[in-house]
Amino acid sequence: MALQILFNLMIAFMWMLLNNNSSGSSFIVGYVLGIFILLILRKSWTQPFYLKRVWAMLKLLLIFIRELVVSSFVVIGHIVRPKLAIRPGIFAYETTLTSAWEVTLLSCLICLTPGTLTLDVSGDGKILYIHAIDIEDAQLLTEQIRGTFEQAIMEVTR
Repeated sequence: MALQILFNLMIAFMWMLLNNNSSGSSFIVGYVLGIFILLILRKSWTQPFYLKRVWAMLKLLLIFIRELVVSSFVVIGHIVRPKLAIRPGIFAYETTLTSAWEVTLLSCLICLTPGTLTLDVSGDGKILYIHAIDIEDAQLLTEQIRGTFEQAIMEVTR
């Protein structure tokens, strides 16, 4: 991936040198030209095209922002109610992520989302113990985490 990015940047700078133009628009044209060249040569690379991973990172960021906003409003809704009607609880979440980096990222994303907190991770890294401020159905929360964060993390790392 890093070699592809470097190659793309080299094409962009070569484009700027050949056109004797050091403006930002010339760099962008060279960068887009480099993307097309890399797409043509993609069969010679052993790794997948790097923009797929960049797109997956952007998608993970957007999923996190969406979850952050939605859960913030849910927590604010609990706070402004005259009567506190929450059902806090702890549940065990079994993850399919394999590397320590992936589990750490998932744990951090859960902690950064209001209303949830990762309390502990099992020794083998397969089970996360999560506290939720309002746990009506642990299976539903498990499916939400697996469908949003875990799936997006796997797209970024694999």
